[in-house]
Amino acid sequence: MNWITNYVRPRINSMLGRREVPENLWIKCPETGEMVFHKDLEENKWVIPASGYHMKMPAKARLIDLFDNGQYEALSQPKVAQDPLKFRDSKKYVDRLKDSRLKTEQEDTILSGVGTVEGVKLVAVVHEFNFMGGSLGIAAGEAIVKAFERAIAEKCPLVMFPASGGARMQEGILSLMQLPRTTVAVNMLKEAGLPYIVVLTNPTTGGVTASYAMLGDLHIAEPGAEICFAGKRVIEQTIREKLPEGFQTSEYLLEHGMIDMVVKRHEIPSLLARVLKIMMKRPVGAGVPAAKPVVEAASA
Repeated sequence: MNWITNYVRPRINSMLGRREVPENLWIKCPETGEMVFHKDLEENKWVIPASGYHMKMPAKARLIDLFDNGQYEALSQPKVAQDPLKFRDSKKYVDRLKDSRLKTEQEDTILSGVGTVEGVKLVAVVHEFNFMGGSLGIAAGEAIVKAFERAIAEKCPLVMFPASGGARMQEGILSLMQLPRTTVAVNMLKEAGLPYIVVLTNPTTGGVTASYAMLGDLHIAEPGAEICFAGKRVIEQTIREKLPEGFQTSEYLLEHGMIDMVVKRHEIPSLLARVLKIMMKRPVGAGVPAAKPVVEAASA
């Protein structure tokens, strides 16, 4: 009986028992409810194959996808003061930072890199939304400024991929001071005669929208991205009126002249290369296909 109890029964239970399945193996489409296997989603650049819904794309994956052969030089994260206000709400700010670093394997929300896109050298700056909602703090602001300085030193364009909930509340006024700092950095790049392109992703809100995210020479947006300063619910509660369907989406902003075009994620690298060659007065080349916007560019 001991042999049956101690060996046979546990073996049977292990074979027939329910196994633990990781929660992130299947991803649900927010629009259709379709379940997509995570590997299929990653291979399709985090775009739901059937519906075309653009999920949030990790910052590292976006840099690898953008640059030729996935090769680029990662810019180092500047060292800044941690938790300067000794902030605490339901949890210490330092603990929130530790949790986000463990989850994303990043020091803060900004990742930057230097590389080529179809032969065009550029600096790319990407927000990681999974790091405290892509919020803009001292470290993020400093990383953005350093990226602009590198672009000026390399005499190359800069492409920004914002995805943020806005300023980081745990850093108070010090977070808000990053808005004018990054705006000055944008002006420095423009004074150097170098292009600045912004690719708006979901979501781009708050102070980020109120600063560098809307100061580009060209504004491209991914389909269905939420782009705004204040959220729809806040506005409705303030003015006590129902807002139009699709309000603050990239398509709505294109229709009302706030952005230049809406482009699918798969077509963004080739579009950037073509546009930057034109801006830098370089031969476009017959072999470079033009990207087709999802929605026609807004008329002037």
